[in-house]
Amino acid sequence: MTAFRLILLMCLAEALSMAGFSAVPALLPVLQNTWHLSAWQAGVLGGSYFAGYVVSISWLSSLTDHVDARRVFLLGTALAGIGSLGFYFLAHDLFSACLFQAITGAGLAGTYMPGLRALTDRVETSLQPRFIAFYTSTFGIGASLSYAFSGWVGTAYGWPAAFCLAGILPLLAGLLVWRLLPAQHPIPHPRLSMFKTQWIALKNAEIRRHVLGYCAHCWELFGFRAWIVALLTYAGTQSELPLSATAIAALVNLFGIPASILGNEAAIRGDRHRHILRVMLASGALAWLTGFLASTPWLLIAVLPVYFAAIMADSAALTAGLVASTNAQNRGSAMAVYSLGGFGAGFIAPVMVGVLLDLAGGQKSALAWLLACGSLGIWCLVLATNTLWKRFAPSPIT
Repeated sequence: MTAFRLILLMCLAEALSMAGFSAVPALLPVLQNTWHLSAWQAGVLGGSYFAGYVVSISWLSSLTDHVDARRVFLLGTALAGIGSLGFYFLAHDLFSACLFQAITGAGLAGTYMPGLRALTDRVETSLQPRFIAFYTSTFGIGASLSYAFSGWVGTAYGWPAAFCLAGILPLLAGLLVWRLLPAQHPIPHPRLSMFKTQWIALKNAEIRRHVLGYCAHCWELFGFRAWIVALLTYAGTQSELPLSATAIAALVNLFGIPASILGNEAAIRGDRHRHILRVMLASGALAWLTGFLASTPWLLIAVLPVYFAAIMADSAALTAGLVASTNAQNRGSAMAVYSLGGFGAGFIAPVMVGVLLDLAGGQKSALAWLLACGSLGIWCLVLATNTLWKRFAPSPIT
């Protein structure tokens, strides 16, 4: 298979496998009304997707060090399909909805990083940084399409129909990869326990830096994605929106695609660590500006694409940096640690946003949205400020 066909296949499969990724955020106001959920409970529902991811990623990603990542990807598409179809057929309250969201999240654990591993194992080293940027940017396409189709289908046919569609498309992704991606035998190496190989990866200082950066990035990214429709719904109570909240959310997510690709190009051509530092400072500041503008819909809509572009501008740079810091024998374990940290933060962030909203006055309070949005960028600001302090602080006087 040519390199062009390979990247096209894996990007298409990734986008299809993510059909259920934004279904709950896109339909969160409807689900809140249907099941009478508080903001905290809505945050738990949004975070349960990432809980399923976190529980599964260590095993599924590390498994790619021992078997062809293609096989793990196929398992992931099956889990993603089962989770969304289970939501369609059986979800009737918070507990059952969280259960099936967790299964769907486990499906992402079996497709996103294993799909990246399947890609990087099949291309030469010189092509990997740009192919990683294309692949990770497709995450934004998948999220945007999930917002758009979930919102449209949910509005036209009811929320269960949106989850039915979200269950069928990952199975189609699995079929495409099964039929079109050639099998490949993994490089043989001594078999160590999953935890030992991940501990060895964590002992690498460069990998640790990328893991911490990814934690801050995912805290902001997944908290934003979980609550953007609810934020826009609040803004729509202050003044009429030009489009539906889900349509705006889908369009905003598209800005992350060029931002991720161009951000990676900037990192390749310059200093990767400096680029990531600048981006984190910008996105952290824009998080507070977004919360400040929550009650002014038109200004909010103008700022959201800029903010989301800043969130995504270090995404591919972080992942490409991680891959460059690993070798073929431990790459799956390094990806497992990387994803566990990032998506673990992605699980906690939506819950914390919900808690802040409840504590600060609820989803009809401008102050609550200021604090909730500001909290999204807090770890980027902390990490960037700490890095700057270590770099420029004067030496202690002795």
